[in-house]
Amino acid sequence: MFHIADAADIKSGRVTDVYFARTLQILKEKGINKRVRAEFFTKKLPPGDNWGVLAGIEEAARLMEGKDVNIRALREGEVFFPWEPVMEIEGVYKEFCVFETAILGLICESSGVATKAARIKKAAGDRLVISFGARRMHPAIAPMIERSAFIGGCDGVSVIASAELLEIDPAGTMPHALILVIGDTVEAAKAFDEVIDKKVRRVALIDTFNDEKFEAVRVAEGLGGRLFGLRLDTPNSRRGDFYRIFQEVRWELDLRGFKDIKLFASGGLDEKEVSELRPVADAFGVGTCISNAPVIDFAMDIVEIEGEPLAKRGKWSGAKDLLRCDGCGARAVIPLGSARKEACECGGRFNSLMFPLITGGKIVSELPKPAVIREKVFASVKNLEL
Repeated sequence: MFHIADAADIKSGRVTDVYFARTLQILKEKGINKRVRAEFFTKKLPPGDNWGVLAGIEEAARLMEGKDVNIRALREGEVFFPWEPVMEIEGVYKEFCVFETAILGLICESSGVATKAARIKKAAGDRLVISFGARRMHPAIAPMIERSAFIGGCDGVSVIASAELLEIDPAGTMPHALILVIGDTVEAAKAFDEVIDKKVRRVALIDTFNDEKFEAVRVAEGLGGRLFGLRLDTPNSRRGDFYRIFQEVRWELDLRGFKDIKLFASGGLDEKEVSELRPVADAFGVGTCISNAPVIDFAMDIVEIEGEPLAKRGKWSGAKDLLRCDGCGARAVIPLGSARKEACECGGRFNSLMFPLITGGKIVSELPKPAVIREKVFASVKNLEL
């Protein structure tokens, strides 16, 4: 038996903080049926981050589908900043109060992973980034983790089930275990080449037994033109200057005519290390940094009751809209329905970023495929700084 909640538990509202269940019980007993409007936002981002990437909107929509509510939200993959509303839900409070915990869980973790993946990919530039982090999370949520990593910017994912969800082929090289069991790096690479489908690129791991430089040359000579790349996963205790190790391997390969062989870096990398290694590495396998990314600390707060603005202390009351200039990118939060300037000082036009997601319990907006969301993220973060 696995310690997980299944879809039925989540959809029925059983995955909720108990005080919401008690609130629902009280409202039912007292016959209170007030309509409220609540919004989701964050006051701050994880340390070092100055923007976030929104994810988890599709799952939130699936959770609330069939409930008598209306939801507006930013599109999945949209960039957001602190104090901006990213989603709003409106309806009789009894209809959705027990789902606050689950909705927050869906968007907080997904957005954290997508944000970190976007930062890693931005640091990597045109280099490939593969998500290797599923082993650091509970397997039940591996597809969510890797979907979020993919839409954030990762070029591939390693878990079979995740790749099927994304409609892509899983990516991966070979583990140290294969080399240890066979007993030699070159023989393991040859076995991989003999057995595995030819459409899979041959990428050999070269830090199991011996110096990376000599193993690189041995494997390159052993597989010849069939070798696509070499992965360096050198442990920190042996690493020294990782950049210089890559330079040395590249030099020895080029000197012997293996200029086309790509070099992959992995092993506890973050965006700083990816940025530093980009000149010498052709691709990166990034695990824990992405899968264990800090969650985005979204909160849900009531801002309107029975059509009247009302919010707790420290929160701005009333329904809101989020605008962005299509020219300079300037942003503004304004009262929903208020008169607003159409033109920005730069000459561009302000457009609303919030769109109808659910109306009367029905999903009324297209839910794009992950590949489409991923392209949106690339466009959104292109001119942002790390």
